[in-house]
Amino acid sequence: MRNFKYILMVLLGGAMYGTMSSLVKLSYSRGYNAAEISFAQAFLAALFLGGVTIVNPNKTSQKKLSRKDLVSLLATGSTIGLTNLLYYQSVSYISASMAIVILMNFTWFSIVLEWVIFGKRPYLSELLAVPFVLIGSLLASGSFQHGTSSLSWQGITLALASSLTYAIYIVASSRIGKNVHWMPKSTLIMTGSASMIFLINAQTITFDNHFDTEFLALATFLAIAGTSVPTALFASGIPKIGAGVSSILMTVELPVAVLCAHIILDESVGYIQGTGIAVMLMAIFFLNHGKPGKFD
Repeated sequence: MRNFKYILMVLLGGAMYGTMSSLVKLSYSRGYNAAEISFAQAFLAALFLGGVTIVNPNKTSQKKLSRKDLVSLLATGSTIGLTNLLYYQSVSYISASMAIVILMNFTWFSIVLEWVIFGKRPYLSELLAVPFVLIGSLLASGSFQHGTSSLSWQGITLALASSLTYAIYIVASSRIGKNVHWMPKSTLIMTGSASMIFLINAQTITFDNHFDTEFLALATFLAIAGTSVPTALFASGIPKIGAGVSSILMTVELPVAVLCAHIILDESVGYIQGTGIAVMLMAIFFLNHGKPGKFD
């Protein structure tokens, strides 16, 4: 298996992202909202990553950051900021399991984006793996067990929009700032993320917030485990293995999210969900076992 180290980085980053939906869902019961959670998460992550960059200047001074890199990375960060904001908002309208199923559309969104915009034809393994990942996602969501009574078109639209911005982020990350060290790269991405969220929700964040000790603890954990570390892992791994493979690997977020929902929210995990997770993992293994050729 090629680039095994970078594959593990992207897998770990996706798994860490999978813990977020349950924690955010839990935070709503404490009176917090998506705007303040997503902003605090991105802002604290930018501070943390910026601090690491300042403490290690010798490791980041090999290549001077160009204006093009600066603007591109900030713009890339704005897409992951939108992703978190839209996804967190969707969870307030629909179940966490349904929201993450819809989010999984980023797998084929990213492959299509690369094909249409850059003319990069997908590998046969990617085309074969994507349907199984989506089928596994649907089974793992528990939709067949719980029905569709909890669906909201507003929540579905928000989740679908978040999957598209997530795909844009993955594609952009695979092509932008390849020669920039992961420390300043991750810092700029999170700065762009926090800036975009603040621009959209300035009034809510400034005047209608619930900042307290509990919120600060939650935001700090989300910033480190759900943003700083995954962003650094993606910044290092995605450019090495490409957007297509990365988009499939990052679907590991779903089984992790289901497990966290079971532990944190006490949601049941039935046989159908277990089957879906197994299907997804087998598809991911197949995807990375080899690339037999391009689709013609």
